[in-house]
Amino acid sequence: MTAPAVPVCYRHPGRETYVSCTRCGRPICPDCMTEAAVGFQCPECVSAGRRTQRQPRTAFGATRAGYAGYATITLIALNVLGLVVGAVIVGAPAVVGSGLFTGVTKLQMMFGSFAPTYDIVAGSVPAGTQVGETYTGIDDGAVYRLVTSMFVHYGILHLLLNMWALWMLGRNLEAALGPVRFVALYMLSGLGGSIAGYLFSPESISAGASGAIFGLFAALFVILKKLRRDTSSVVPILVINLVLTFTIPNISIAGHLGGLVTGAIVAAGLAYAPQQGRTAVQTATVVGVGLILAMLVVVGMVA
Repeated sequence: MTAPAVPVCYRHPGRETYVSCTRCGRPICPDCMTEAAVGFQCPECVSAGRRTQRQPRTAFGATRAGYAGYATITLIALNVLGLVVGAVIVGAPAVVGSGLFTGVTKLQMMFGSFAPTYDIVAGSVPAGTQVGETYTGIDDGAVYRLVTSMFVHYGILHLLLNMWALWMLGRNLEAALGPVRFVALYMLSGLGGSIAGYLFSPESISAGASGAIFGLFAALFVILKKLRRDTSSVVPILVINLVLTFTIPNISIAGHLGGLVTGAIVAAGLAYAPQQGRTAVQTATVVGVGLILAMLVVVGMVA
């Protein structure tokens, strides 16, 4: 009699094996087997099982995708890119070497958040600009400044301070909320700060991610309260930043407070949405806040 053929792995025909997948029955070698509750499974059956299993969620409905922090890293990269673009436009010394809140350059004139058309005249020439240059403001159609101003900074020190805060806050919030909710929170907070600056100090030139950062501080406080966790590590830092906002000259008070309030509202909608219909409530919060901010811009332009 002929001896029965030894089974070979269905993915590696040169490897003999007596182990079979407990789901489909195909022979698998040690490199292809994944331990299951009973026996072993092949890669295809493992993948199929993952697709049918419900992925674990955070308390706010997010998957584990936010644990890697890719959205936070991307936002930091965009802010760094803003500084690089500024160095190309106006020259590295004017951007990298400018002070924390001084040394306004052509970059801020082009992309900073301010309302009126600005004419550069003799006697009031910011660094990196020329007499006779004219910059169109938000009231004249440059609404994009409300977004671009969030990614423009007054120098490398200003950038580093904001990016350090974004790195510390962003990773935790992204892990809790997920990348999509986190980016929505960040952008709406930044827009809230820009629009507040536009409405309450329209003559100013505003730049930086500070409005968005203040929104993240507020969001972290809201989320910790929702989870019934200690907020003592957040409150002192937030209070210190508010004191600095009101005491250091040339800081956009309206921008910081606008980002803080907007971030708190968005975070409350994301964190306290009921589990039943949670995604719908969270989506309505994001869209609703976005529409309110858009209406405020329209009101400011026609007022």
